[in-house]
Amino acid sequence: MITMFVAITDRSWFDLLSSAHPDEVNFWQPSSRTTFRALSPGELLLFKLHSPNDYIVGGGVFSHASNIALSIAWDAFGPKNGVASLAEMRTRIAHYRRDKSLLDARHDPVIGCRVLTQPFFLPRESWIPVPSSFSKNIVTGKRFSTRDAEGRALWDALGERLSQAADNPVGAERFGAPRLVKPRLGQGAFRLEVTDGYERRCAVSGERTLPILDAAHIRAYSDGGEHAPENGLLLRTDIHRLFDLGYVTVSDDHCFEVSHRLKADFDNGKHYYDLHGTRLRAPLPSFAPPARDALDWHRENRYLG
Repeated sequence: MITMFVAITDRSWFDLLSSAHPDEVNFWQPSSRTTFRALSPGELLLFKLHSPNDYIVGGGVFSHASNIALSIAWDAFGPKNGVASLAEMRTRIAHYRRDKSLLDARHDPVIGCRVLTQPFFLPRESWIPVPSSFSKNIVTGKRFSTRDAEGRALWDALGERLSQAADNPVGAERFGAPRLVKPRLGQGAFRLEVTDGYERRCAVSGERTLPILDAAHIRAYSDGGEHAPENGLLLRTDIHRLFDLGYVTVSDDHCFEVSHRLKADFDNGKHYYDLHGTRLRAPLPSFAPPARDALDWHRENRYLG
């Protein structure tokens, strides 16, 4: 049994992203009163346009939900937020909230983010009419389950259309068995998952100032590392920089280590040597801990010793 959530979106959001074909999108909400819990990772969020365009026009594989500041959402996703600029995104949030004060760049409103991987955008001739139970009074969205006839019919309609596509994120042929889809994380999804997995605190120092925290790859992405939670650590920006350069690493028992080269190269580094031997903060139980093979790779290929 699979749950799908049909959510309403603006035509301009859909048009911009359907022309760009991104690897991930942020389906955001202008406010953050609650955390989105309608789907589990691997289920589908589908896009429905505002009336009178009562059609499902695309969707994506749900990866993660987070309430986060506008500045962080823009930094993580940029135009994958479905807007051309940060200023435009701010303007839309102010409009939806009916709060002109948010136009002031000194405000950094918190918004709801629903991160989708493997997004797909159906051509006009393949748009799917919304199920009959989708009332015109619905303003956010509605869940459908493949356990019910209406939800199964929607799943089959998606499978029929996507089976004709070159890249089929659902992986279901017509009348195929409903199943979860493993999200393929992009950079933005990786950042938000690692940030929330470590409870928005640096794994080494405990720093909680979010703008100076980075989702660091343990094995560099450029060297074959994946955008995967087990390949990530949340680090303060300066520690992240030293980690990438090899001046610090993490031992096999998850303790922070500082190379003698930091002192030799810069005649400095007392603050970091004071952290030497600190045991890393563990992520939330539901979040993957650092992978041993990734930590081994960093010590063997980056650490200066």
